[in-house]
Amino acid sequence: MSTNGEVKECILSGIMSVNGKKVLHMDRNPYYGGESASITPLEDLYKRFKIPGAPPASMGRGRDWNVDLIPKFLMANGQLVKMLLYTEVTRYLDFKVTEGSFVYKGGKIYKVPSTEAEALASSLMGLFEKRRFRKFLVYVANFDEKDARTFEGIDPKKTPMREVYKKFDLGQDVIDFTGHALALYRTDDYLDQPCCETINRIKLYSESLARYGKSPYLYPLYGLGELPQGFARLSAIYGGTYMLNKPIEEIIVQNGKVIGVKSEGEIARCKQLICDPSYVKDRVEKVGQVIRVICILSHPIKNTNDANSCQIIIPQNQVNRKSDIYVCMISSAHNVAAQGKYIAIVSTTVETKEPEKEIRPALELLEPIEQKFVSISDLLVPKDLGTESQIFISRTYDATTHFETTCDDIKDIYKRMTGSEFDFEEMKRKKNDIYGED
Repeated sequence: MSTNGEVKECILSGIMSVNGKKVLHMDRNPYYGGESASITPLEDLYKRFKIPGAPPASMGRGRDWNVDLIPKFLMANGQLVKMLLYTEVTRYLDFKVTEGSFVYKGGKIYKVPSTEAEALASSLMGLFEKRRFRKFLVYVANFDEKDARTFEGIDPKKTPMREVYKKFDLGQDVIDFTGHALALYRTDDYLDQPCCETINRIKLYSESLARYGKSPYLYPLYGLGELPQGFARLSAIYGGTYMLNKPIEEIIVQNGKVIGVKSEGEIARCKQLICDPSYVKDRVEKVGQVIRVICILSHPIKNTNDANSCQIIIPQNQVNRKSDIYVCMISSAHNVAAQGKYIAIVSTTVETKEPEKEIRPALELLEPIEQKFVSISDLLVPKDLGTESQIFISRTYDATTHFETTCDDIKDIYKRMTGSEFDFEEMKRKKNDIYGED
């Protein structure tokens, strides 16, 4: 089986290798990770975005930069961290906790409270609202979908989230904040869906927060490009083979089923193929676009208490949109920028003909900006599940700034390929068989 590319493909190669499959991983790029790579030195970022001239001397050493093209944080208690822990890829990585999460309201940013004391002191909501919100959080913390005694008259599989908010008498601002800054939804569609998923998302947020206390997000030193490399090493331990700089000339299909991949005149045979949409233009469809703007700053973001890393969520309601705008900020503290420099990446789903106008509220929070790199990418999804062709295609990265949706896609591809659900515990057992450790 041969695959190529991104964080998702690297994770899947790792998992499939652990599962005893024979994996050949080809990538047309000279580095791991495709779209989800970190670009270094800084000169390469300028070239990639066709910015004339060399970076000014004020940017420091080009080698000190590792800039992610696609910004994502890891939820401390989320699925990707579990995958990393179970596969022990954590031994190749160092993580730092992000210093805070902020939410935008009425043109200002407020810290998302991370402790009870912060919540009580927060100017995000009034006193009575805080009491009601606290009752709601206690309900969420005690909620267990396997125990009907914790439901308090709510049917998790039927009651829409809108009704749950009503039951606790929460106002619109608090609903915005809960749905977008805690449950991390990008739109308001979730309000009319059964509440179980939302409650579990808020639980994930609180449990992730409880692990480290500052925020629920982690970020690897030297950038996200470290992730695909870690899984590549895992795959190699289990006999997987990696080839970088391998142009893919053709995917060979016989009687509607994949039989191999042609590269530099040679054919690598396979029974199954995993790839990202860029390799199979005819098998994917466009469902939208994402705009991302990488901004280099010489100062922390205002009103973040000089944090060296943070996430800012601008809920769609606050700026008359359908989907949220995200800002993801990291700095020299993570070995991704020269001393004293900060990288803030703004992203959102495109809704109009003028995407750059859409992200203005976010850019205003970052002023002054030393250099901007703008990209607009198509959101591509596979046209079919790959059952017939055995070609399994991942989805393009969405505008979210965490890896939960990425993991859902990985689990989905795993299920389509193997016919069984991805099981973390099973993964752990298989690993222990080889390493013989607990």
